[in-house]
Amino acid sequence: MKEAVHISGVPSPGPDLQELLVRVARGDQDAFASVYDAVSGPVLGLVRSVLRDPAQSEEVAQEVLVEVWRTAPRFQASRGSAMNWVLTLAHHRAVDRVRSAEAAAAREHKAALLERTPAFDEVSEQVETRLEREQVRRCMRTLSELQRESVTLAYYRGLTYREVSELLSVPLGTIKTRLRDGLIRLRDCLGVSA
Repeated sequence: MKEAVHISGVPSPGPDLQELLVRVARGDQDAFASVYDAVSGPVLGLVRSVLRDPAQSEEVAQEVLVEVWRTAPRFQASRGSAMNWVLTLAHHRAVDRVRSAEAAAAREHKAALLERTPAFDEVSEQVETRLEREQVRRCMRTLSELQRESVTLAYYRGLTYREVSELLSVPLGTIKTRLRDGLIRLRDCLGVSA
């Protein structure tokens, strides 16, 4: 067994991190406790520098250490040091958390916008109603002044034929004739079939 070198460069007793990871890969819980002690500080520091939020940083650091336990057999000393492997896992996990939070915020923003956007049917109905209203106004201008006045009172103000007759001081028969002629003219102008 080779002597482990502490981060400060001073030799430290016991197996090095690489050797400990090999033992963790075989299920050695005591070796994992040593790995945990050696890497938990640097992992938390790295994660906190990415996330900034202390509570989330602790949660992600725990996830990283669980991942180290589960994926220790994937560690390959030929591809880099044990500490770099662990810190790479930590960095990836922290970046994933940031992306996940950003995606969730974007989804919430999009959902909020969709709630404020009227449905297509609602918009098309509003446009259709506006166009119909404009067409009725245009057709109302084709009526004589007497017809327009009678139609407005009866159909837009809700007065009965008799009330229109009394209000305008015109015989009821004349009001009925004005309304009938005015409605026929409106029907023809609007293109409504009889």
